[in-house]
Amino acid sequence: MAPTVALLGTLDTKGAEYEFLRQRVAAAGCDPLLIDCGVYPPEGATPGVPATRVAQAAGTTVERLREAADRGAAVARMADGAAAILRELSEAGRVQAALAVGGSGGTAIAARAMAALPIGTPKLIVSTVASGDTRPYVGARDVAMMYSVVDIAGINRFSARILGNAAAAVAGMAGAAEPRVPPRPLVGTSMFGVTTPSVTAARGNLEQAGFEVLVFHATGTGGQSLEALAADGYLAGVLDITTTELADELVGGVMSAGADRLRVAGRHGLPQVVSVGAVDMVNFAAPETVPAAFADRLFYHHNPNVTLMRTTAEECAEIARRIAARLNEATGPVTLFLPLGGVSALSVAGQPFHDADADAALFATLREHVDPARVELRELDTDINDPTFASAMTDRLTQLIQEHHT
Repeated sequence: MAPTVALLGTLDTKGAEYEFLRQRVAAAGCDPLLIDCGVYPPEGATPGVPATRVAQAAGTTVERLREAADRGAAVARMADGAAAILRELSEAGRVQAALAVGGSGGTAIAARAMAALPIGTPKLIVSTVASGDTRPYVGARDVAMMYSVVDIAGINRFSARILGNAAAAVAGMAGAAEPRVPPRPLVGTSMFGVTTPSVTAARGNLEQAGFEVLVFHATGTGGQSLEALAADGYLAGVLDITTTELADELVGGVMSAGADRLRVAGRHGLPQVVSVGAVDMVNFAAPETVPAAFADRLFYHHNPNVTLMRTTAEECAEIARRIAARLNEATGPVTLFLPLGGVSALSVAGQPFHDADADAALFATLREHVDPARVELRELDTDINDPTFASAMTDRLTQLIQEHHT
């Protein structure tokens, strides 16, 4: 049976483009399913799922959306409806991939809807906004975005090739055999370049213990992805070594994961082993992007597009209060490990971010605010990248997971 590719689009404005996509997807050997997310009658294409059904899935009607004449509200409601329909189709095994084209509105609808599909289901959006900041669209999902180069306004020599490439790409992904990986319990862990030795050693330990380890780069979206998998029930436990995203959240760096960071796994009762990896730094982009208010601070130029700023003692104390408060909320078992010899490769003695006062403020505040009835606190006289620190954390997480599932 040929795989089905859902084509999500506003057929009242992009009907001709979606008819072209439908033909190209079919020519590539897949069954196209047009889902109309517009609120006015379609032009140039006939949907398999009409807009009336999409609106109904969102608890409204296209007539109400037309009468309201609120474009933003219509985009949001049709996105919700498309998400509900995609989820239903996917759970029934009736959709194997999704493709969309559009500007900012069509991209917003498609991205919201595609987030309802499981990780691993191919998702591709050809968009006029794909060359800018795509984080609001991609979020914590595996959505691929392709820049359209020209506007999605008719079929011409450029758009025909680009849309044809997109159709061929998604058809290839939809028909590809799924790799066979032996199922093992999943553990999610967080990593930065300055905590890589610790995470690498921990991953090896956990794999030897029979776990499959998913490593997330703590770039904001990385932390969100880790916690999204925790919320979706994929993980047996979390080894949150690198909690640097809380520093960006506090100070205003570019890698914040938001106020839910370090809360989701605990809210779902998962066993957690947590540390304070890389909370000695806040991330900015190129040096010229650093706010002028921080001109007198200590910086480390990681590469031309990444500038690191050392957190102060006051900031470390507030980060510690937030870590403690969030871990204290957890409904599952939690152990917090403190590496007294340094929280990153840059903060050990002799390195640019070594600051004994800032580290002392971090550790003292955690000792003061962690609730011992809810969070076990362990301190080691090593830095975070010492192999013994990684072993201690993985041994404890393995024990917590075993106890949690017996």
